[in-house]
Amino acid sequence: MPRDPYEVLGVKRDASEEDIKRAYRKLARQYHPDRNPGDKQAEARFKEVQAAYDILSDKNKRAQYDRFGFTGADEGVGAGGPRGQTFRWGGGGPGGFTFESMDIDEAGDLFRRMFGGADFSDLFGGMGRTAGRRARRAPVAEEVETEATIPFLTAATGGTVTLRIDGRELGVKIPAGVEDGQKLRLAGQGPGGADLLVKLRIQPHPYFRREGKDIFLEVPLSLPEAVLGTKVDVPTLDGTRLTVKVPPGTSSGSRLRLRGRGIQGGDQYIEIKVLVPAPADERSRQLIEEFARLNPQNPRAGVPWA
Repeated sequence: MPRDPYEVLGVKRDASEEDIKRAYRKLARQYHPDRNPGDKQAEARFKEVQAAYDILSDKNKRAQYDRFGFTGADEGVGAGGPRGQTFRWGGGGPGGFTFESMDIDEAGDLFRRMFGGADFSDLFGGMGRTAGRRARRAPVAEEVETEATIPFLTAATGGTVTLRIDGRELGVKIPAGVEDGQKLRLAGQGPGGADLLVKLRIQPHPYFRREGKDIFLEVPLSLPEAVLGTKVDVPTLDGTRLTVKVPPGTSSGSRLRLRGRGIQGGDQYIEIKVLVPAPADERSRQLIEEFARLNPQNPRAGVPWA
């Protein structure tokens, strides 16, 4: 026979709903299988705590247990629908009577014959409903939400981060491509066996910028490099460096694409930023002016406001 649920949870018989809930959460957290991997005794204790809470957290079940215990009237009603249920009722002492292992409908017919056709459908139907209520699942613990800040590269390429939850360290696997504000659900990892919702915050990167699955890297060029063209070694997400050819005449704001070098099939873009110096002396000014005469240009041609 199962242990007294009050004894299992360590509460008094007049304990309040809040006292019962508090005791359950404490014990469920202590004996949760995730905190006791491979410990069969802890697993059995956890199930016992769940069963006790199932009774004491339900007002009807608790009242029935307080009145009859485990072997009282509730035991006489089986599960499985109206035809699969049995009825047990008896009276003690001389002349007493007992009906047991009888189908509920048959018991109803017998009572109608004994009491002159009186209708006992409500009595037996109510017992059927009681049996249905016994099959309800234990209440699900509330969700617990927390935030975790993860490195930019971990969010982009995936990995594992360690979180400290309820006084314990928990390794959380981060799938590649998660975004800022996205939530991960960790079933049963919160206090008292509740589900844990982890809201992710992503740290900014020193030089990469992210837009969806694409990655952007700003690359400064000198004026001669932009005019004449050049080659630049640039970093990528996986830590390798690629040599990118910049064509002659590349302007600030131009983008060069590295296909497939972004997040989960996205691209990496090189954003060009041309740094223009002021003439250091008169000779430098003359050379720039000569260059402008040899390469005439109207940069504002075609803009709507010109």
